[in-house]
Amino acid sequence: MNILIADDHSIVRRGLIELIMDEFPAAKITEAVNGSEVIAQIRLQEWDLILMDISMPRINGVEALKQIRSEKIKTPILMLSMHSEDQYAIRVLKAGASGFLNKDSAIEELIVAIKRLLLGKKYISESVADRLADMSNFKLNNNSLHEQLSDREMQIFILLAKGCQVSEIGDQLSLSVNTISTYRARVLEKLQLKNNAEIARYAIENELA
Repeated sequence: MNILIADDHSIVRRGLIELIMDEFPAAKITEAVNGSEVIAQIRLQEWDLILMDISMPRINGVEALKQIRSEKIKTPILMLSMHSEDQYAIRVLKAGASGFLNKDSAIEELIVAIKRLLLGKKYISESVADRLADMSNFKLNNNSLHEQLSDREMQIFILLAKGCQVSEIGDQLSLSVNTISTYRARVLEKLQLKNNAEIARYAIENELA
């Protein structure tokens, strides 16, 4: 069984490898540190499962996921994130992920998710399932302006809500200050907000930060 683990933190990769090997000792595991490496690896050979972090440098997990699915590759992909389900679960499922798991989840939940994906099934938590039902097949409602944000806009929105400066975000995402400023302007317009303080308040009120 070939498994690809993508995360830019070596400690996280090592922890995932140990957990998986305990349950699947015959597994062959390869590591990647960003979305570019994932795309390269998936073009080299077939994989039984991919575990991929959302927040990675160069090409993030969501962008890599979309690229993989655009190439008609059906490999099960479990997306991982430190962010809450409200921020990314629905977004990555719509983009073609086979499941979403918060990194704070119990070890047992990770193993359950992996086993489901290896059986060709999807994995979502009960809370995500409930939210999907409430959203009526992902349709937007007037109280979810943030659902209109693109993946990159959502990423920058979260960082702004955490108090990061435009220059810091640019360094983190390897984008220019002008590009980040443009994304910030789009976020403000779509969310009908005026400044970073209102972004932070919106994030708190909608349990996004």
